[in-house]
Amino acid sequence: MEVARPNLESLVLDNSRRSKSLFADPSGESARKKVRLTVDATEPQREKDALSIRFHAEYQHVKDLPPALAQKQASAMSARKKGKKPASSQPPAASEDQKTMKLIEGIAESSSNSDKPRPNSNALVHLRKPPATSSQSSNTTSESLNVARAQVTHQVKPDWHPPWKLMRVISGHLGWVRSLAVEPHNQWFASGAGDRTIKVWDLATGRLRITLTGHIAAVRGLAVSPRHPYLFSCGEDKMVKCWDLETNKVIRHYHGHLSGVSSLSLHPTLDVLVTGGRDGASRVWDMRTRSNIHVLSGHTRSVTNVQCQEADPQVISASEDHTVRLWDLAAGKTMGVLTHHKAGVRGLAIHPTEFTFATGSNSSIKQWKCPEGAFMGNFEGHNAIINSLSVNEDVLFSGGQDGSMSFWDWKSGHRFQAMDTIAQPGSLNSESAIYSSTFDRTGLRLIVGEGDKTIKVWKQDEKATPETHPLEWKPTLGRRKY
Repeated sequence: MEVARPNLESLVLDNSRRSKSLFADPSGESARKKVRLTVDATEPQREKDALSIRFHAEYQHVKDLPPALAQKQASAMSARKKGKKPASSQPPAASEDQKTMKLIEGIAESSSNSDKPRPNSNALVHLRKPPATSSQSSNTTSESLNVARAQVTHQVKPDWHPPWKLMRVISGHLGWVRSLAVEPHNQWFASGAGDRTIKVWDLATGRLRITLTGHIAAVRGLAVSPRHPYLFSCGEDKMVKCWDLETNKVIRHYHGHLSGVSSLSLHPTLDVLVTGGRDGASRVWDMRTRSNIHVLSGHTRSVTNVQCQEADPQVISASEDHTVRLWDLAAGKTMGVLTHHKAGVRGLAIHPTEFTFATGSNSSIKQWKCPEGAFMGNFEGHNAIINSLSVNEDVLFSGGQDGSMSFWDWKSGHRFQAMDTIAQPGSLNSESAIYSSTFDRTGLRLIVGEGDKTIKVWKQDEKATPETHPLEWKPTLGRRKY
């Protein structure tokens, strides 16, 4: 038994009729006529009707100009008419525009001597509608402005992060804890302080393993090699030392800095280390031969922080001269200078997986994209001198000179937690400063060195949920560019 198939032409016409009833302008006599689609309608007329419906559906919300622009356009048109030829002599382009307008509106072309006035409109597409009242026009204007503002200021919603809580307080140093470094296998970490010692702590229990002595001033930088059993340290005594972790003794010295050395970093793939000091120069050393490969000169004041990464720019340095420099390690020259900061830059952190980094100065934390150092945005809200920055895959930590701490969502720049550290009993309130910080290799523990001579270990609250700690975020006009 053969099933009767419907007529294809009737289905197309029914579909067109439904589309018109949904999207066509319901006001006006011509619109009501256009909805009544008949079988004997010509193909060009159907194309005109379909084009008119599509323009009506897409551009209805921007049909009217804002009142201020409409007034300016009207005054400009009146001033132009006073100094121009009569409107009867129109160029050929005007006639083409009329044909296009009529095609869009779905109006049949009339003779040139027709006395019907052409409808005037300030819209992108003229749609036949009754004249709107002032309240309706103001609503339309506000809607169009809201749509435009939403497109310009589109913001990424931050991810939810559990709050961080204090896990352990480690005491043992007799001076400010100025540097921290975690071992590649995440078993222990080292700390350097103003008491001229380097202490190695067990990461799981917080117990002291060994104390290394040899510096005669504060230890300002530490780094553990991922490929060799070496620990590197630098300090305010102009010394850069290489410690053998199997014998716990110094096996190499790197001489060359003219003043105190404030930062140290190891290249992830090459056997070189980079140090930066008060003499304004960053020096690149061969790990084995102790020779000075490059002197990266360009900063005019102290280099506060240096970091190395595998791809160009392989070295990034921050300085008290308010600038951040990107260096080409092969040529030993500057690739770019970032001058956005208005104060000395002390904090510098490179993202472990993305090709991005962050810098921090007085009440200013900025996010950058490599390799050209393109500015990405600000982390706004931490009003203090930023001494230290650390980042794992999705959270940025910033520590201030006044002991304030902030945790940020790296993707959106939203600060989801802010607190002040508590100084150890017996120390002054003025000693509650944060000088160093680092995440462990898993990113689940945050180690912070403070001015009260303690090391504090933080972790995420495993009991927190989005219901107990909801995300407090409201979209604003966007992150400032400068």
